[in-house]
Amino acid sequence: MHKSALSKKRKFGYATGITTESVLYNMYYTYYLVFLTDAAHMSAGLAGTVSLISVIWDAVTDPIIGHFADKPGADKRKFMLRAAFPVGLTFIGAFLPLGDQSDIVKFIFYTAMTMLFWLAYTVYTIPYYAVVAEITEDYDERTEIRATSSMFNTVAIFIGNAVPAVLPGLFVGIGLSQSLGWTFTALTLSVIAIIFAFIASFSLRGIELKKASENGEKKEKVSIKEYIEILKIKPFCFFIMFVFFFLIASAMIQANFAYLVEGRLGMSSDDMVLVIVTLVVSMGIFIPIVTKLAEKTDRRFASIIFISLNMISLIVIKLIGIDNTAMLIASVVACAVGLACFWTVFYSMAYDLVEVDEFINGKRRESMITAFPQFFQKFGAAIGMWITGQVLDMNGYVGTLSVQPESAKNAIENIATIIPCIFLAISLVGLILYPITKKRFALLMEKVEDKRAGKETDTVGIEKLI
Repeated sequence: MHKSALSKKRKFGYATGITTESVLYNMYYTYYLVFLTDAAHMSAGLAGTVSLISVIWDAVTDPIIGHFADKPGADKRKFMLRAAFPVGLTFIGAFLPLGDQSDIVKFIFYTAMTMLFWLAYTVYTIPYYAVVAEITEDYDERTEIRATSSMFNTVAIFIGNAVPAVLPGLFVGIGLSQSLGWTFTALTLSVIAIIFAFIASFSLRGIELKKASENGEKKEKVSIKEYIEILKIKPFCFFIMFVFFFLIASAMIQANFAYLVEGRLGMSSDDMVLVIVTLVVSMGIFIPIVTKLAEKTDRRFASIIFISLNMISLIVIKLIGIDNTAMLIASVVACAVGLACFWTVFYSMAYDLVEVDEFINGKRRESMITAFPQFFQKFGAAIGMWITGQVLDMNGYVGTLSVQPESAKNAIENIATIIPCIFLAISLVGLILYPITKKRFALLMEKVEDKRAGKETDTVGIEKLI
């Protein structure tokens, strides 16, 4: 079986690259609704629609970028490098203040800027994640690389959530407006993102990537037929069910953190740091446990256990109620259980589908297989943010009020607990039906190796995969 070309030093460098996408991703999903409602003074419903349109656009571009990153001669490292500056600059643009412009002007501007940001983000992230499937086909090593990356992700989550909780206020304290405070915070995180994009790209220098050395027709158009072939892969459909509905739930919870702290509990924005520290520490505790369980059993079993714990915890928290700091912390820990699991196993589960595709269709499409689940991931996240905005709007949330009405406070609690539980339950069904286990994957790889060697092979033992 093909082993990794990554030394420990290279793995470390590659893993830090998750910081680029994660700090910006987390600031966006936790605070962009807050920025639009409280700083840009848009209605919650309109703000949610900005995010819905831009993130759906991001989802649509995933398969397209995946196609180009899989073409003969495509070098995933160059994709990452070329996206570094655009992703930072467009993120800053998404947080620029527009003053007293009309809601229509604000809607058009912020929608356009976030669409540009998500396009640049996709050009970086699809090759970044897909390159691991090119480097190694080993089941456990894929888990190890993603687990290392997930540990860096906990730090990036802290930066992407904690820095925006305090930095805008500090900028206001030195004389900037509230909206400009957000702009300079976005600038700070963008600089961090660009630096780590270069570190990750350079860590892969000198490694031979198969696709980069191939010759072929470079004007080939994006083929819908290829994506239909991927959709017909049975494990892929159940995997998408898991991803899509989990992201609806997690995006709702994450976008609701600031509203939970300030709108429901009446705490200050500085108290968001407590939420983020709890989230990061909890994820740091759970990621090694998820990894160990996934290595002992397999990724599917570990995911079923942890997503179930996430869902059951939220139900219990709803029954008790989020009326104090202790229950706020409990809700954050429950969220961390699911996030630690998802971001540890998500991409390595997608990598396994590359070999299923190769066995069934005779093609290796690392970037397309990585990008297509991201389409559904981001589509789910967009819907989650949109639902959050709509529920807040329907229940009377107004960003300029210092004290929200009871209907808005109750809605905020429901967004943190019972509503996402519905989507977590559907996600769990997808996991239970997902057929790729460690044992079946090992058998699949034996048959893939036989096919590569031109030997006759059969489907005995892997029927559920095809």
